[in-house]
Amino acid sequence: MDDVTLLAEDGTAIGTLPKSEVHTHDTPLHLAFSCYVLDREGRLLLTRRALSKKTWPGVWTNSFCGHPRPDEAMSDAVRRHGAGELGLQLSEIRMALPDYRYRAVDASGIVENEICPVHVAVFDGEPAANPDEVSEWTWVAVGPLVEAVTHAPFAFSPWMVEQLPLLRRLGEV
Repeated sequence: MDDVTLLAEDGTAIGTLPKSEVHTHDTPLHLAFSCYVLDREGRLLLTRRALSKKTWPGVWTNSFCGHPRPDEAMSDAVRRHGAGELGLQLSEIRMALPDYRYRAVDASGIVENEICPVHVAVFDGEPAANPDEVSEWTWVAVGPLVEAVTHAPFAFSPWMVEQLPLLRRLGEV
């Protein structure tokens, strides 16, 4: 089982916990990341979280998220999770929102509390989803997705609801 890096309010590492122990009703601040995968046509890979996920099961979200291992380079963590969750060999990985941070509580009361740099990457091909992580996926045009998120934010992960407009303003998606 992987460990997650715990963070002080200023973002400095202060310890680790096993991933299985981090997400509770009182989740400590920790390091994570989000990744938005685009194809060469500019479509976004949207995924639906597996129903077995501890937080936000069955919710549509960005391509994938994860936690870097302690002392793992963020780009290596993005590559590792992309391959493990969706069978992706990513190219052109770039950090788009280095200081993104959020706290959200899902319907079961489990808390996400993360400093979560947001990345954008490119992949050509079709994903091979790990069913323990992803129940469904689809390539979508970003404009209609923004419209859907605006009108039905409850159908999407709270981090994507916040991140997508920020990425649009920067011209990243």
